[in-house]
Amino acid sequence: MSFSLATTVCILGIAGLFYLDHDRSCRTSKALWLPVIWLWIVGSRSVSAWFGINPATTESAIQTLEGSPFDACVFAVLLAAGIIVLISRRGRASAYLKASWPILIYFAYCLLSVLWSPYPEVAFKRWTKDAGDLVMVLIVVTEAEPIAALRRLFSRVGFILLPASVLLIRYSDLGRGYDPDGNAMNTGVTTNKNTLGLITFVLSLGTLWSICTLLRARREPSRRRRLLAQATLLVFGVALLAMANSATSTACFALGSVLILATGLHSIRRRPGRVHVLVGTILLVGVLTMLLGGEGSVVHALGRKTNLTGRTEIWRAVIPLCPNPLIGAGFESFWIGPSMTKLWRSLSNWYGVQGLNTPHNGYIEVYLNLGWVGVCLMALIFIKGYRSACAAFRLDPEIGSLSLAFLAAAAIYSITEAGFRILTPTWIFLLLAIIVANRMASRTRARIPRTVGASAKQVSGLLVEDVLALHPFLGNN
Repeated sequence: MSFSLATTVCILGIAGLFYLDHDRSCRTSKALWLPVIWLWIVGSRSVSAWFGINPATTESAIQTLEGSPFDACVFAVLLAAGIIVLISRRGRASAYLKASWPILIYFAYCLLSVLWSPYPEVAFKRWTKDAGDLVMVLIVVTEAEPIAALRRLFSRVGFILLPASVLLIRYSDLGRGYDPDGNAMNTGVTTNKNTLGLITFVLSLGTLWSICTLLRARREPSRRRRLLAQATLLVFGVALLAMANSATSTACFALGSVLILATGLHSIRRRPGRVHVLVGTILLVGVLTMLLGGEGSVVHALGRKTNLTGRTEIWRAVIPLCPNPLIGAGFESFWIGPSMTKLWRSLSNWYGVQGLNTPHNGYIEVYLNLGWVGVCLMALIFIKGYRSACAAFRLDPEIGSLSLAFLAAAAIYSITEAGFRILTPTWIFLLLAIIVANRMASRTRARIPRTVGASAKQVSGLLVEDVLALHPFLGNN
């Protein structure tokens, strides 16, 4: 089949998926297209690369201090439009932000760290893009029907990026490339197999969650055709994970899937406290694997070397180069600072080091840029997010399940990849999951009567009202 014919078939197939997934019973605003477009860009290639304005190649951080003016303009327009939308929704947006105060503190500290960056103007520009990630998340959660908006977000992004990736891999050289060792790799709509694996596993987790919620909601309108659309998207996702051959993304998808499926069991939903047991068991297995020396077997089973394909050498080289262990080099500034020359010398035998702009570890990345203060703030975000996800699970298992899955996946993914960086799907969906869970948990605590004599009927009535406020489509069931 020629590329032009395959493209026509792909476009018709995508149109069919949108038709099958269409749900007239819930409404979302046109503003939802802003985060959709943002994720189309973040989850694939820059706009300048698609239009051939800037080659889609990996460049060193020093070469890309200013970035592409065209891409900066695109992000600026999207950010400005997003801010205008949030101004009109300032009441709901402020409520979500207040409930997620650790995230606010983290972003404020990131802005403060611009002051000690070697390139303050560049650091500030990058901070505005990080703020753009937060703005897009707030647009989704402040929709009149936030859960319906979240499901449409997964669908609209996935229906475009995943089939298009398969098309480019199978019928165009644009979807294939070579890694620094000269090995062939599938990149799809992205520029690297790891980024392909990242956007694929994130969207596939959301798709699996949508399928599970539809299976349980038997009165959902057009349920069968929507299930068909979501199942087709999940098949694309699983196939792409195999094509990408990204061990980290595959492991994270497996972990997130286990959490989504396990938290859907009646035995856990009847007793939400068992969620702690489930998460604790997963952590215990991981710790015991490391203590008993089994991590090598796990790494080999994923098709990787025990040094994680050179990552451990990078970690040992970059950690001592942090200019200030307490506050770091400044927001997104380590890889553009003077430490890079020392790094190239220490890793002179590692191929491709002069194009290196990440330690392939999210926690080390935070340490290098923001120091121990940043690491502690990130830990606070996770702790608050986990507690809120568990609280949300007691009220609405669907939301709690998704939040727990993304929390766990982001935590594991960031061990071997920089998962907390700006314009990264794991970071965006981690913020989304935590903010939704935080808001639901805060609404529940705020509205439950504090008097000793409050009746069970009063409490249960308030809980039901909160569920319907955050999960409006349940009202149709």
